[in-house]
Amino acid sequence: MRLFTRIAAAFVLALLAAAPAPASADPVLVFAAASLKNALDDAAAAYQKGGGGAVKMSYAASSALARQIEAGAPADIFISADLDWMNYVAERNLIKNGTRANLLGNRLVLIAPASAKLALEIKPGFALVAALGGGRLAIADPDSVPAGKYGKAALQKLGVWDSVAAKLAPAEDVRAALRFVARGEAPLGIVYATDAAAEPDVRIVAAFPQDSYPPIVYPVALTASSKNPAAAKFLAFLESAAARPFFVKQGFTLLSSAAPAAVAARP
Repeated sequence: MRLFTRIAAAFVLALLAAAPAPASADPVLVFAAASLKNALDDAAAAYQKGGGGAVKMSYAASSALARQIEAGAPADIFISADLDWMNYVAERNLIKNGTRANLLGNRLVLIAPASAKLALEIKPGFALVAALGGGRLAIADPDSVPAGKYGKAALQKLGVWDSVAAKLAPAEDVRAALRFVARGEAPLGIVYATDAAAEPDVRIVAAFPQDSYPPIVYPVALTASSKNPAAAKFLAFLESAAARPFFVKQGFTLLSSAAPAAVAARP
């Protein structure tokens, strides 16, 4: 009997050793506007530390991400920096009905290298070209990238676009425009307030009047192609009170809050 028991036990152990280990859940893949990097990295780290599961981020211009989703990229969640690119994927039935929400807001600012002493008031007809001093204005692609489109709209409203249109340093996304200024490759740039706050090598010269550009809205949705059951859980986390501190810390406006915080120029 003892021999039989030992043989049976050995057989069971052999079966367990041969059995494949349970497959780990696939990480939730989030396609997000480049300006969200700091806040989302922190939020995802806290979510994973709390046992929420693995999350993988892919940051780029909203335009590039939307086109990648259209081409079949396996994203689970899309967060755009404007309504237009979320509308683009929605019109092509590439997001899940009932999952879209407006998550965050932002402000548009003019930045300079941290060492610059420039003082400039942003108002109709302001002397932007003179302030460039022969240099170029760093801006995300004004024809497709949300930050660039907002910037172009503001400059048109203020009546200075025509004078500066030939003096741009267009970038692939807002973080690239930020780097141009941080490295001293451009004397001025237009970025979101949250980007300026995340980069110690730049300072805010002035904030653009909020009525000079369309409201900056970050919509979020699950993609129609997502088969990952964990995606809805992470989306719910992003929309919950638990995620709010990570966005507030970076200077984003919570669209459910009463009013956006003011943006002050850094000395």
